[in-house]
Amino acid sequence: MTHPTSPNTPDDFTRSWDARYEGATAIPKPALVLRQWPHLLPEEGTALDLACGLGGNALWLAERGFRVSAWDLSHTAIARLRDAARLRGLHLDARVRDLTALPPSPESFDLILVAHFLDRDLAPSIAAALRPDGLLFYQTFARECRGSHGPSNPAYRLARNELISLFPDLTIRAYRAEGPFATPESGLRDLALMVAQRI
Repeated sequence: MTHPTSPNTPDDFTRSWDARYEGATAIPKPALVLRQWPHLLPEEGTALDLACGLGGNALWLAERGFRVSAWDLSHTAIARLRDAARLRGLHLDARVRDLTALPPSPESFDLILVAHFLDRDLAPSIAAALRPDGLLFYQTFARECRGSHGPSNPAYRLARNELISLFPDLTIRAYRAEGPFATPESGLRDLALMVAQRI
């Protein structure tokens, strides 16, 4: 089922994502930003998978010993994530949460992961939610290298170097943005990836 690009109400928006996740057949593999730079992960601590969807990242982090919170607007996604965690014998705190109304509290996480979610107004709250030395792993679609997947609306894609500029108070540990000549097989096309730290 296709996802409406302009839901009329917040409830319509939630229902559209519920429908999308009901049609999903498998839990996605962890985000490329985690798989590309796993050596930058802290050894332990609290982690937030923000706008987690079906929770492939949350499960991956929980398997590595992190105390994981996973938040999403979709009731369907959270229910499926809870089931997946139970089947794997993993404990994580998966909750339905409107991130716009209830952003994370300041200095509450050692690690925050954001994948394929872009709310520019939320960036200061994300940065503030990191504890000292905390790390932000972020990836989403880039406007300049738009391909055949991802959102068609350019407002939901990053401009050149915008991901860095959204978090001016964090120290960049790794950054990569692939242009239109990257191959789909590399897993990098259309994406900007960043690891940044609160010092």
